[in-house]
Amino acid sequence: MVDTLVASKLLLDVRDLQMYFPVTKGIVLQRTVGHVQAVDGVSFGIERGKTLGLVGESGSGKTTLGRTIIRLYKPTAGQVFFDGQDLAQVQGAALWRIRQQMQMIFQDPFASLNPRFTIGTLIAEPMHIYKTGMAQEIRSRTEELLRVVGLRSEYMDRYPHEFSGGQRQRIAIARALSLNPQLIIADEPVSALDVSVRAQVLNLLQQLQRQFHLTYLFVSHDLSVVRHVADRVAVMYLGKIVELADRDELYLAPQHPYTKALLSAVPIPDPQIEKKRQRIILSGDLPSPFHMPRGCRFHTRCPMAQSICREIEPAFEAKMGHEHFAACHFSEQVSGAAPQA
Repeated sequence: MVDTLVASKLLLDVRDLQMYFPVTKGIVLQRTVGHVQAVDGVSFGIERGKTLGLVGESGSGKTTLGRTIIRLYKPTAGQVFFDGQDLAQVQGAALWRIRQQMQMIFQDPFASLNPRFTIGTLIAEPMHIYKTGMAQEIRSRTEELLRVVGLRSEYMDRYPHEFSGGQRQRIAIARALSLNPQLIIADEPVSALDVSVRAQVLNLLQQLQRQFHLTYLFVSHDLSVVRHVADRVAVMYLGKIVELADRDELYLAPQHPYTKALLSAVPIPDPQIEKKRQRIILSGDLPSPFHMPRGCRFHTRCPMAQSICREIEPAFEAKMGHEHFAACHFSEQVSGAAPQA
């Protein structure tokens, strides 16, 4: 899949990544009775300065994938090439140095900020850990970062509880920028914010990307948000990516029934179109990642499922359009998405 792109343009190249969590039984003598397949054979690439949107329902493995890429979890198998170096094989001091180039923005800005520290201390902490300058230089850098994210430098001595949700997320973004990273993994960075504040934070992230030439992996369950920020979109279901395409192509001509169902749930700000379109309701919940369905993982909820879907897992292969991939036996029968405003 990613081999068709120019390798030198890829900052992040993920190949057949797996993250299994063991399930044990017993108290004194524990034994492994199975594995939760949170991420199972995921492959994609992100070009420098671009944004890949990763979407899917809660429980599909999006957050686990992001944390495995940044090596908060050690992957079970697969490769994660960051700027040409395989993170899955790096340990100790070498991994510590590489992590300076990779930062994460978490979903809940209040939970990700230690309430005992001032925001100046929180933003400056990574710079102190990596010894990027003297105390006065770090303080000047902290003041500069606050201004970059739209906050006043006088706020340095305040605590996280003194700020609104949108301001706290700006503080978290400033902390992520403190080490001048190349890659930022944004895990649902606006889902906990009000709609008006959400737009401000999204615009800020895009502005910072242009200013600092950042590369984003943007994780979200909201396709309307992803359409606003992403260059390419990957749709994840039960540990696997089931569709990957350029943003506009995926929204206009999805090749997987799961993608089409997600698109049908996106509200359209036009009452005439909204009234005419047909909503696709998926029955049931995601199957357990401990007991994966045989064949296509989506067949238990798919309105197009046939006998072959229950027996044979579809290949993730190129479909119509430019770099458009999907894993479905009947992708040619998946009609266009619901009308978009």
